[in-house]
Amino acid sequence: MVPANVSVENRVSVENQASKPSETAPHHAGMGAILTQQGVAFRVWAPHAEAVSVVGDFNDWQETRHPLSQEYREQLEDHEQAGTAPESVASGFWYGEVTGLSVGAEYLYALKLGEKWMTRIDPYAKEVTNSVGHAVVTDPHFDWQNDAFELPPRNELIIYEMHIGTFAKDAGDGQPGTLSSAIRQLDHLRRTGVNCVEIMPLAEFAGDFSWGYNPAHIFAVESSYGGPKAFKEFVREAHQRGIGVILDVVYNHFGPSDLSLWQFDGWNENQLGGIYFYNDWRAETPWGSTRPDYGRPEVRQYLCDNALHWLEDFHCDGLRFDMTLYIRSVRGDGDPGGDLPDGWSLTQWINREIHARHPQALTIAEDLHNKDDLTAPVERGGAAFSAQWDARFVHPVREVLIEPDDDDRSLDSIKGAIFATFNGDPFERVIYTESHDEVANGKARIPSEVMPLETRNWFAQKRATLGLALVMTTPGIPMVFQGQEFLEDGWFRDDVPLDWDKAIELKGILRLFRDLCHLRLNNKGVSRGLTGSGLALLYEDHTAKTLVFHRWHTPAPHDDIVVILNFYREPRQVEFNFPNAATWQLELNSDARIYSPEFANTPCIDQLNLQDEATNPAHHVSLEVGPYSALIFSRQT
Repeated sequence: MVPANVSVENRVSVENQASKPSETAPHHAGMGAILTQQGVAFRVWAPHAEAVSVVGDFNDWQETRHPLSQEYREQLEDHEQAGTAPESVASGFWYGEVTGLSVGAEYLYALKLGEKWMTRIDPYAKEVTNSVGHAVVTDPHFDWQNDAFELPPRNELIIYEMHIGTFAKDAGDGQPGTLSSAIRQLDHLRRTGVNCVEIMPLAEFAGDFSWGYNPAHIFAVESSYGGPKAFKEFVREAHQRGIGVILDVVYNHFGPSDLSLWQFDGWNENQLGGIYFYNDWRAETPWGSTRPDYGRPEVRQYLCDNALHWLEDFHCDGLRFDMTLYIRSVRGDGDPGGDLPDGWSLTQWINREIHARHPQALTIAEDLHNKDDLTAPVERGGAAFSAQWDARFVHPVREVLIEPDDDDRSLDSIKGAIFATFNGDPFERVIYTESHDEVANGKARIPSEVMPLETRNWFAQKRATLGLALVMTTPGIPMVFQGQEFLEDGWFRDDVPLDWDKAIELKGILRLFRDLCHLRLNNKGVSRGLTGSGLALLYEDHTAKTLVFHRWHTPAPHDDIVVILNFYREPRQVEFNFPNAATWQLELNSDARIYSPEFANTPCIDQLNLQDEATNPAHHVSLEVGPYSALIFSRQT
């Protein structure tokens, strides 16, 4: 409880005096509730308010008890030439300090408009009681236990997309999963080889159940998931297990419900959102007319501050930007009249700031329109994202896997998915067959798409695992969606948790996923080629539906990899030339019965000795590959 004699000091800090935000140094530490030696200082942007105060249980929610003062800046334009003294003008920011206040205090801002007062949740609130409740003064101190984790380079990542509300939860409790319950399953991920999780948005949203793409308070961690301390604990525990954390952020729209930002200080045009939003046709998005105003300096600063907040305050290792198409375009229809140059320059600035301050951090764009510019550097006009989700992989590969008629499977589609790059770099793309979007909205998990009523039968298991093998052996950053490692079926819902019993019942499939991960990361020291950009097609048979390709990092032993794929329901014979004279070891046969009693266990020679060039100068082989299966060979000598 805060003492009843709390007073407010309405002074302006010269060092932190607000001015028109410039794109130089984000200042999120100087906004919102700021702990001081004497109490808590508050700074808020409300240019149209006549008065602003902070209210809470410490002053019985009385608007007149603790007023904030306007901050001023000097208006210097033309004064030097005219020889006149500069004038001070209101900056739109309000500041004050409440002495004696401490961590845990609940508060709101009270803004006066005419004769009326209205309360608003702090836009920079790092914790809220709920989406329509109160802001909470949070403690910035946390025992990170010497956390010095560094994310592996892009070519050594395996990403696991996770939804906190359904990943791990107590059965039958009627509540969403929490960050604490998710920690309990991190050892499961560590054992598989996954080294990075991508968390679906956890900024405070309306209600307790959501995908997270309806952010109400972008600096606060969802209260039903456990709040900010729980997220810091999750990141710390993930890092201690060698697992990085990428967070999904939503800047293409806010809300649209429970938005305290809406008409924040009373001003608006056209009955739209006010100072934080566009107030004309540019406000329109597929989720409501709530697009932030990317051209307003204070809003640009707000979004850049938020991006750095997750990296610096929570030690996140990267960010995935939701649907950047609607940051750079109003309607996403290709009409240049709907382009948003301010949105494009905003992503450039945020990426520039992130890469300068946190060189190891990864920024990922979900745009799905195959634009090299998204991952091109700023100096070439690009947005400078580290990578982007690749629609040229997920859509054609899913179509091939789901297609019921083997003869209609397109190897050209598979080849296009394997060989695609952005700016000539395959590791500027994230490749996957399942994501939250691909297993909902009328679509389902691969096993359910293949066999809707018999998701554990042979066809479902074989084609789903063939897809996993393709993801793990194709150049790019592989990503799986939660539960894909044990063939979770159905479709994604935010109120249906993963069925962890499948991890036991389908332990062979889980073992296959683990073996693929360990090969992908070269954990046995024999498959470094899967981390390289080298790629060549060795064989294709469009009738038999078989394909062979070569992967390498450098031309050296334990580096070359050959991958053989069969997209047909029967075993197939493949005849082709290996890349060079060497001993080649079979590292994985996805048709092995150790992975499922349903599999055929089609035999394949464990080792090929192709060093005798006198008898076999072309390194020619004939191999049988099982139905809907993959073989992976490594070069030993």
